[in-house]
Amino acid sequence: MIQFENVNKWYKKYHALNNICGEIKTGEVLVVCGPSGSGKSTMIRTINKLEEIQKGTIRVEGLDITDRTLNINHLRAKIGFVFQQFNLFPHLSVKDNIALSPIKVGGCSRAQAYELAEELLAKVGLSAKINEMPANLSGGQQQRVAIARALAQKPTVILFDEPTSALDPEMVGEVLAVMKALAADGMTMVCVTHEMNFAREVADRIWFMDEGQILEDSRPADFFSAPRHDRARKFLSDIIH
Repeated sequence: MIQFENVNKWYKKYHALNNICGEIKTGEVLVVCGPSGSGKSTMIRTINKLEEIQKGTIRVEGLDITDRTLNINHLRAKIGFVFQQFNLFPHLSVKDNIALSPIKVGGCSRAQAYELAEELLAKVGLSAKINEMPANLSGGQQQRVAIARALAQKPTVILFDEPTSALDPEMVGEVLAVMKALAADGMTMVCVTHEMNFAREVADRIWFMDEGQILEDSRPADFFSAPRHDRARKFLSDIIH
């Protein structure tokens, strides 16, 4: 579904992504991990062109996203994105946050969009919060609304950029439970996360990144039992500590 071919990105002289190569298959759950500043979030944000690359090729379902003739809005409509800081519209209710994209982008009627919002809120366990404003929700609830909003686009892949890092520890589990359910349903997912238990239980593959490079591309069992790279071994040791 997604292919990286010798992808490079610089911020002035800083080489943020260094010859990234790899592919993500349909229905696969990929966890991207590594130390802070390793290029994880930059890499995931290149998939929907929130970050531009300077060299290489990225293909999403066969479309070269570096092609200047590509309709970027059409591309982004197929890619759900869940941000670290939720990014809900504070002036819209939960229902209207979810319905906005189906109405504005998908061409749904308001009634159809609200029906979809009800279905998706039931899916993430928040039916009772449909008319609440985001400010009245906990962080975990806001992130579950953000996941429902991403699903409202009926995407072929969802990108998660450290979706639990802004949450209090007791709220992390409720968000991970929704993500696990999505994975069980066969959703293609790319997750930047430090939640190693989630990676061990749910991921099909793990990319370990450092200094803008993918140092390991492994099955979870191999990554956790016998990481090949010294940097990965140190990372896991630090996490376990």
